[in-house]
Amino acid sequence: MTSPRLPKVRASELVGRGWLNTGGKDLALADLRGKIVLLDFWTFCCINCLHVLDELREVEEQHRDVLVVVGVHSPKFVHEADPVALAAAVDRYEVHHPVLDDPELVTWSAYSARAWPTLVVVDPEGYIVAHMAGEGHKNNVAVLVRELVAEHEAKGTLHRGDGPYVPPPVTSSTLRFPAKVIRLPDGNLLVADAGHHALTELAPDGETFVRRIGAGERGLVDGAPDVARFSEPNGLCLVPEAQRDLVGGDVLVADTVNHVIRAVRLADGHVRTVAGTGEQYMVGGNDNVTDTGAGDRTGARYDGDPTGVRLSSPWDVVWSQDLGVFVVAMAGNHTLWALDLVAGRARRLAGTMNEGLVDGPGAGAWFAQTSGLAVGGDGRVWLADSEVSALRWVQAGDGDVTVGTAVGAGLFDFGHRDGPADQALLQHPLGVAVLPDGSVAVADTYNGAVRRWAPAPDGPGEVTTLARDLAEPSGLLVDVREDGGIDLLVVESAAHRLTRVQLPARLAGQILDAGAHRTQRPVTDVGAGGVRLDVVFTPAVGQKYDDRFGPSTRLQVSSTPPELLLAGAGDDVPLVRDLVLNPEVTEGVLHVTAQAASCDADPSIEFPACHLNQQDWGVPVRVVDGGPDVLTLPLHG
Repeated sequence: MTSPRLPKVRASELVGRGWLNTGGKDLALADLRGKIVLLDFWTFCCINCLHVLDELREVEEQHRDVLVVVGVHSPKFVHEADPVALAAAVDRYEVHHPVLDDPELVTWSAYSARAWPTLVVVDPEGYIVAHMAGEGHKNNVAVLVRELVAEHEAKGTLHRGDGPYVPPPVTSSTLRFPAKVIRLPDGNLLVADAGHHALTELAPDGETFVRRIGAGERGLVDGAPDVARFSEPNGLCLVPEAQRDLVGGDVLVADTVNHVIRAVRLADGHVRTVAGTGEQYMVGGNDNVTDTGAGDRTGARYDGDPTGVRLSSPWDVVWSQDLGVFVVAMAGNHTLWALDLVAGRARRLAGTMNEGLVDGPGAGAWFAQTSGLAVGGDGRVWLADSEVSALRWVQAGDGDVTVGTAVGAGLFDFGHRDGPADQALLQHPLGVAVLPDGSVAVADTYNGAVRRWAPAPDGPGEVTTLARDLAEPSGLLVDVREDGGIDLLVVESAAHRLTRVQLPARLAGQILDAGAHRTQRPVTDVGAGGVRLDVVFTPAVGQKYDDRFGPSTRLQVSSTPPELLLAGAGDDVPLVRDLVLNPEVTEGVLHVTAQAASCDADPSIEFPACHLNQQDWGVPVRVVDGGPDVLTLPLHG
């Protein structure tokens, strides 16, 4: 079966501020004629975009003589529009193809991208042949590339040979894009050295190298420290002493890109995998999921053997005494998971796998790229919820946990603003730490700052700034000095170092207001009154709609502000919805989540593989008289 093709449309020129990974040369589409071109519209904050980078590595390497991947970096956050930050991200994530810097979203708009990530395939003659939103398209891309190679080799329009990629100079340092740090029982420091795909142990001074655990090459291998392999490890957690023999290790590691949790024995540096299979948990995957229609295929009720469950980009892990489990920030599907290695049980703790900011009982809460974790003296688990630029908390309750927000407004609002916590703004924080007085320090990553939330007897509390001008701080460690003062050890990820910030015993901070921001993307004009929302689902190659166990689709719609929608909000089965927009609300954002279940189409397959395809959109809209009355969004299998 051949892959679905779009009608032939000429690809638009690639326009932006500049290029990376080309040796200083600007590229044009004419330079790529004769090659299959895969445009990857991404932004480096987005975990789904990082998943796509990893999905494409094998396809890219296998077809390097005929396929040119071009990353089109279209930023969400202000920090991501900084060319220095982009260059660091391209280095950090080992992007081995040309990258177009598109800060004004010129090329994004030309190709009608609406979501991160989006993939567009251009054939060797310069025509667009596929347009795919979201992740999980590795198989589709591989099939399409093979078809295009055969077609254009036969026509004589395929040119084999080297592409335009020029690798940047290699630099070396003790640490490379470190993520988190913990203090070991002997006083040394252990760093999740993400860029080295290893753990690096340092002396108490934070500079003197002691040893490396991990071979330093990307991979998933257990064993001795010079054999074991990690892939961009991020989170670290000391195992409670009473559990170390049972767990078989002293430290747990959130091995993010491998989608596993590892245990490390400090005595000899031995590494073993204790949770995860090494395969990414895709929403709707067929591992231990009750198959009763699209609305019930999220895997939210998963509960079982930790080594049999697929995880999705675990970013951090902490021990919660109150809950009696390790809490895992599962960034890849916007959830928190509970991991009990003594009982041999992994389960979803909170989050629906929908992306957003919704508080309340854990089973119905929404998160957005759950990242750094810390536990307070009262048992509350604090969370840096990065994509909603929020500081949030989770606390044990009666039969369920409760989720709340201390700082944060939503997916598209961010900035650097101190003051009352309900008005304060962060920008993509990745780390948290609880200070001795019960306040919370936040590694406010994209603001290059350390912020502090302090509770108040009445009201939302206050946010201040403790330190500025840091290079993407991503982790924090609190040390209390003998004089009562506090040393805050900050992981400056983009500077490849640990930095010590001294705080006084009586904590205070500077009140700053560097402004508020909203994600700037091209606005879609829609007509006042009735607008038909049409989500067009295209099953993957060899797949068909799966309605054997109930409805195969689901559509959720909401808006910011809520007053934008007079009718059409809510959750229903069809992928078509008639919306009524408020003519008195001239601008806003439509939040759309679509799901469609599909399975193998071949009737000869006795046990067909089933998949749930999901995509989230935040579509900025402007309500205008006479505007379009149809909004079409593509959902591909």
